[in-house]
Amino acid sequence: MGATPPDSMPSKPRPTASAKPGAITGPQADPAFRPLAAPEVRHRAMLAHVTHHLREGLDALIGRPMGAALLQVWHRNWPGAATVERLGLPRHNLERLLGRPALTLHLNPRELVQFAEHDPDRRKKRPSSLAFIWEGDWDLRRSDLRRDYWLGHMRDLDENRHHLERTRKYQELMDRAAAGRPWQSHREGLYLDSHERILAFLQLYLDFMDNMARHGYDENRAKDPLGVVISREGRVLKINRGLHRLGMAQWLGLPSIPVQVQHVHRLWWLQITEGRRGPDALERMCAALRECVPEQAHGPLSAGEPFVPDADFWPAPQHEQAS
Repeated sequence: MGATPPDSMPSKPRPTASAKPGAITGPQADPAFRPLAAPEVRHRAMLAHVTHHLREGLDALIGRPMGAALLQVWHRNWPGAATVERLGLPRHNLERLLGRPALTLHLNPRELVQFAEHDPDRRKKRPSSLAFIWEGDWDLRRSDLRRDYWLGHMRDLDENRHHLERTRKYQELMDRAAAGRPWQSHREGLYLDSHERILAFLQLYLDFMDNMARHGYDENRAKDPLGVVISREGRVLKINRGLHRLGMAQWLGLPSIPVQVQHVHRLWWLQITEGRRGPDALERMCAALRECVPEQAHGPLSAGEPFVPDADFWPAPQHEQAS
């Protein structure tokens, strides 16, 4: 892989597309997606913007003040502190109190290979994304990211970089377009209904990967951090958000990427804090986070057999080869 094709490789026109009149990108779209914005999802993209701003407004008016009040009760160990902790502590307020560096770990992406899975039984209540402390068996039910879609997608793009129409993703998107149900995303404002737009879409992801190869992981560009959770044993597991970026970093062999701890298992929390609350508990937790390493093993509740990679599963680190 490299940003420049070999001299022996004939150059091909770069896949491009331009935004259609009346098109807008969604609230979560990277600026690079603007040329692919499509009027077919304009109304849904506008609704996504309204919903996004409404959610932010409600959070500013109600969520943050309420969370701040609850966190203060716990932080000062006032009456009701035990209840606030039992509810899991308000995550976003805790993040603002501690600051992002306190919850950021720098890990080798090729070691971050286990993904925390919630119980597939939808009747069982899942932990709230608003709570920092999680209960449940999500840390015992894991899937291995080395055989997941995201890493395979990046490998496919890289190995077919001069013929993106040979990738599995291209075939999948073209099949959908031919069947009259093009892939669309109102959150990004995309509607992939043609050969040209699909190629341009795949080229953008290839460009993202080449940029990462040349300049490393840019955490300032991402709209959200790479979220991780801490298991009951103090091991790091991946959760949703940023799986494309993680797959790129893994395929390229970056030496380190920043990840943000968004939830911790209650059993680990209780072991680390030993019944303390407030600043003492947070100091103990932040110190213990520095000792957490990525989980490598198959979970006791994981489906299927453990994944055993071949000796040459990972290619040579490619960021060192990029100029």
